[in-house]
Amino acid sequence: MKVIVGLGNPGPQYADTRHNIGFLLVDQLAEINNLQFRVKFQGLWAEGNVEGERLLLLKPQTFMNLSGRSVSELVHFYKVGGENLLIVQDDLDLPLGKMRLRDQGGAGGHNGIRSILSELGTDKFWRLKLGVGRPPKDWDPARYVLSPFEEVELPKLDDLLVRSEKATNLWIKGETDRAMNLYHR
Repeated sequence: MKVIVGLGNPGPQYADTRHNIGFLLVDQLAEINNLQFRVKFQGLWAEGNVEGERLLLLKPQTFMNLSGRSVSELVHFYKVGGENLLIVQDDLDLPLGKMRLRDQGGAGGHNGIRSILSELGTDKFWRLKLGVGRPPKDWDPARYVLSPFEEVELPKLDDLLVRSEKATNLWIKGETDRAMNLYHR
């Protein structure tokens, strides 16, 4: 069993913001694989078979800073190990369009990851970091991640989501080295 968690904030006011890029990818994965979300684990979750694996998708509805509560419930219920858990997050340190797949690490200033680290008590789980870029000099980073993507950024965002979907399919199949070689650009 593989679990992919997209991080974001619930509610229509956050739907298309940079902080919700994890939700955007998980929504795309659900749509492509015809999976329906239901309420459970303090979030919205869906399950199905993808690439020959049982796959669970989760969008925590606890708000970003408490994402670990939702993730912990699902992980403990299904007894999922870190090697089978992928957290999809936004990353300010990567330019829009870039991605990084990692199998462990710290929070890097990301409050959603900090919450997950605290709740799980380990940093040994996969992360797919999706670049949203740095804010303009006069912007507060918190305000920036809660802002929507600009119209001119949408083609890069769409391309990133397509490549991320391909990378997650390789992760599901256990082809993590191939995913990193193909999609870290």
